Amino acid sequence: MATEKGSGITAYSVKTKTKNVPMINPVIDVKSGRYIATGTDSAGNKMAAIMGKATAEEHIKNGNAKKGSGW
Repeated sequence: MATEKGSGITAYSVKTKTKNVPMINPVIDVKSGRYIATGTDSAGNKMAAIMGKATAEEHIKNGNAKKGSGW
């Protein structure tokens, strides 16, 4: 689950098993009607977070993420 913080998009890191890890250079894609933010953590591990349309558009408007494919 993605949560909002002042620094941008956060997600759960499966590799390190930690919650609310800040995502670096996130890109939000639309796949099968779902908004998926993909990026990396500070150690370079890949991360993904699924979010709603309103949340995705808010992150893009605020400059926290870039638009990817599927828009």
